[in-house]
Amino acid sequence: MSPDYIVTIGLEVHVHLDTKTKLFCSCPNITGGEPNTRICPVCTGQPGALPVFNERVLFQAVLAALAINCRINHRSIFARKQYFYPDMPTNYQITQHELPIAEKGHLGGTGINRLHIEEDAGKLIHTGGSSLVDLNRASAPLIEIVTEPEITSPQEAGDFLRNLRQILRYAGVSDCDMEKGSMRCDANISLRKNQDDPLGVKSELKNLNSFRSVEMALDYEILRQSEILSSGGEVIQETRLWDEDSLRTKGMRTKEESDDYRFFSDPDLPPLLVGEDFVEEVATYLPEMPDARKNRFVTEFGLSEYDAGVLTQEKDTADYFEEALKVCGLKQSKMLASWLSVEVAGQLNALGVSMSDNPVKPAHLGSLVREISQGNVSGTMAKDIFAEMFETGFSPENIIEKKGLKQINSEDEINAFCEKVLKDNPDLVEKYLDGKHGVLGAMVGQVMKESRGQANPKKVNETLRRLIEKFQ
Repeated sequence: MSPDYIVTIGLEVHVHLDTKTKLFCSCPNITGGEPNTRICPVCTGQPGALPVFNERVLFQAVLAALAINCRINHRSIFARKQYFYPDMPTNYQITQHELPIAEKGHLGGTGINRLHIEEDAGKLIHTGGSSLVDLNRASAPLIEIVTEPEITSPQEAGDFLRNLRQILRYAGVSDCDMEKGSMRCDANISLRKNQDDPLGVKSELKNLNSFRSVEMALDYEILRQSEILSSGGEVIQETRLWDEDSLRTKGMRTKEESDDYRFFSDPDLPPLLVGEDFVEEVATYLPEMPDARKNRFVTEFGLSEYDAGVLTQEKDTADYFEEALKVCGLKQSKMLASWLSVEVAGQLNALGVSMSDNPVKPAHLGSLVREISQGNVSGTMAKDIFAEMFETGFSPENIIEKKGLKQINSEDEINAFCEKVLKDNPDLVEKYLDGKHGVLGAMVGQVMKESRGQANPKKVNETLRRLIEKFQ
């Protein structure tokens, strides 16, 4: 980043809302699939077709707005943003312009200027020198979240987006998957020499499909604009695309102003009126947010800041942990956290699936941790049991009984295994008595082999030491 200029960044984040149907029609609101199979006269802009507002979109939009501390406007208006593009069949986009559903929010230290509802466009597919149009996505419900122009670095922009994604996923309004396009970000960036100067001429950056690409594109744009300004040139207001191959931004078109879109109120949609009772009802669906949950995991469950942060990063993981903890008990919170963040996460990452696809039920993992804590299975045995739990979905009790894996804690049985090993390995006993105590590990290994891995390792160690002392 150039130390010679003050950087100002504003973000425009589009989030695909999780609803069963589209914004203004009953077509399924699902991404992907066979092109042009989820369309109707409304979302394809056929003459005479009229939009009907989806009330579930209102619920999700208000929920998202409350999650980022926005003020809900009790009256908002839909407008037509007019422009021609092949993936916009009506030649205008229905959005909210002058009166959005919510505004004046904040997330962390960043102000939220507004949150408004709008419809998505279709999708262009470029292949073999031709461009094809898929309208499955046309009229899908979006919210656009616009920050105040007060972000000061690419890293801060990335951190804001990560925080926003986590909050909206917790609220359950969207999966916010940037790779799939359910969360998309445009970034506006400008440079100026002094804090008292007016904001510089901005560039709008598009085609940012990951947090990494947002940060890299902004880094590049800071370098590009600072070089122009330092050489006495002028930055022009334009829209630029981020090119992942060349790792640079490229000019796309001069930036349109609001007047270019000729906004006017949509004559087919009346004003959206939201009562305070509706807002209060929606607020009851707000879950405990990540920071609050992390702090509770530290104070209530005795977890470290790090472990609590890992477990509360995703709501599904935090929910899973609390369900499992009901089975194994509060005293085993640290052991459960370790199993969840290491063994469970490792298996899920290896398969590339999320916690929602975990075949091991929370109660089953809690039962396994309880078995370990009670000394019924060893750590090594538990890993073998867990591997089968993950493969079959069976409970640990079922697997332990089926394979006879219960840990041996009987003093008489362990004593018998140890006496046999000492009798069969007099050379190891002699080495131990000569002060070479490292051979104890070999003797423990022999006992574990004799017991098919079921003897309690701690008791084996204690018993071997006690028996060897008799030879002195």
